[in-house]
Amino acid sequence: MDTVILSDWLATRLDRGDAEPVYRQLLRLLQQAILTSQLPPGTKLPSSRTLAADLGIARNTVLHVYDQLTAEGYVLSTTGSGTYVADTRPDHRAVNARKSPTPGRRGEDAARAADVTDTDLRRSAAGHSPVTAHTARCIEARDLSVRGRRLILEAGVSAKQWGAFMPGVPDVSEFPARTWSRLQAKLWKQANPDLLTYAPGGGYRPLRRALSDYLRVARSVNCTPDQIIITTGIHQSIDLAVRLLTDVGDRAWVEEPCYWGVRSVLQSSGLTLAPVPVDDEGLNPRESDLRAPPRLALVTPSHQYPLGMVMSLARRRTLLEYAKQHGVWIIEDDYDSEFRYGSRPLASLQGLDDAGRVIYVGSLGKMLFPGLRIGYMIAPEDLVETFRTGIAELYREGQLIQQAVLTEFIMDGYLTSHVRRMRALYGERRQILIDAITARFGDMLPVMGDEAGLHFVLGLPADANDRAVTAAAHDAGVIVRPLAGYYSGEIPARRGMLLGYACVPNEKIGPAFDTLARVIEDTALRVSSRAA
Repeated sequence: MDTVILSDWLATRLDRGDAEPVYRQLLRLLQQAILTSQLPPGTKLPSSRTLAADLGIARNTVLHVYDQLTAEGYVLSTTGSGTYVADTRPDHRAVNARKSPTPGRRGEDAARAADVTDTDLRRSAAGHSPVTAHTARCIEARDLSVRGRRLILEAGVSAKQWGAFMPGVPDVSEFPARTWSRLQAKLWKQANPDLLTYAPGGGYRPLRRALSDYLRVARSVNCTPDQIIITTGIHQSIDLAVRLLTDVGDRAWVEEPCYWGVRSVLQSSGLTLAPVPVDDEGLNPRESDLRAPPRLALVTPSHQYPLGMVMSLARRRTLLEYAKQHGVWIIEDDYDSEFRYGSRPLASLQGLDDAGRVIYVGSLGKMLFPGLRIGYMIAPEDLVETFRTGIAELYREGQLIQQAVLTEFIMDGYLTSHVRRMRALYGERRQILIDAITARFGDMLPVMGDEAGLHFVLGLPADANDRAVTAAAHDAGVIVRPLAGYYSGEIPARRGMLLGYACVPNEKIGPAFDTLARVIEDTALRVSSRAA
């Protein structure tokens, strides 16, 4: 495909009326063309100036797309020569070893779909799930829905869930597994058949009672056990609320930047996302945002994800009053508020709500272990029966044995003591990492959002490509996430990386950071010094 044909091909597929930004459309189309060999390895892409002129878009948009393709291994850029398509094809020896003896395209497609290349892994580390050639063909052939295509192409789940410096992951090796096993064995010996059935709407009542008591003290939540609905985690809690309270096309406020999983759940339900900026006091709606009230607003007031600021009390009250006046539902995601280092949290939004507009969601995964898959939501009193019926109809909940074990774990005081111990351990690891950053870079690279949670943000120069740094770090064996992956806009307001410290043993933090520091010096800082 020569440059003229490529420009025409792209022009016929770019939809300026689509809600998907032109930048994301162009990136997706070029990725598809490369993965499906419509642009074979070695093909020279048109210059950014030429392609921008042909498509009638800003040159910066094309430059940003080319940077992204370079960072993810799709293209190679040679100074003075141009930009060329890289060879992203699978290793043919590996493909042939997996092929069915029956010749034909179906065997080849299956082999290519099954292959996961190094480029795929780099994309996963950079905040994107791998897209196989088979998936790309499904997308191009419109086999997937619009929501399905967006979900797959913008997926943020990582192939690796453990190690330096994976954000948001607790140290499961420190979990008191023997205590849990002993409690579980005791319940199995009791052979209570009621614990082997489907869970009643809302979940195991003794667990709801235990959580109500715990959250009232720990988070100033105002609820009765009946208001608590047991779920499999925050994703399911949000999904249930969205299914029951919104319709396709409704507007939803999300923080800018925000957790990629939130965007996935809301967009998959057909909502129109309205990103609202945040500042040092949290969510900060503009006049244009306030003039168009959303159906729903999803916020992380106690520890904004990913930047880490705390929503001020004044902003909380303003948001609650706005929701009351305009009939907005607020979902308060309180994902890791238990882990604070030196500062006390403000009361939850739910505890300040006097109009029944806040749905509070949380999870036990960060406190205990992610594979537990037990979370909860606190519904306003008027919605309790609705949510109980909804979760029973949609998901047919179970896991009563695990819920019963968790109840014993909480009631016997193990949860409180475990959280206290892990807070101290994570605080040590946080400080070790901050000290390493300061020793290496001084105040050149700022640390942001370090007062709570299981990660903080390491700022990078404004001209740095944090996705490229992330991909290079993955190649060096260190997992970090680019801040750019949490923004919905084409050009993120800040550049940086999320560094998780919870699941890294103390003695491994220094060596891992040395590796990351060399990557930063060779990519972000070298680029910045050349620009200066």
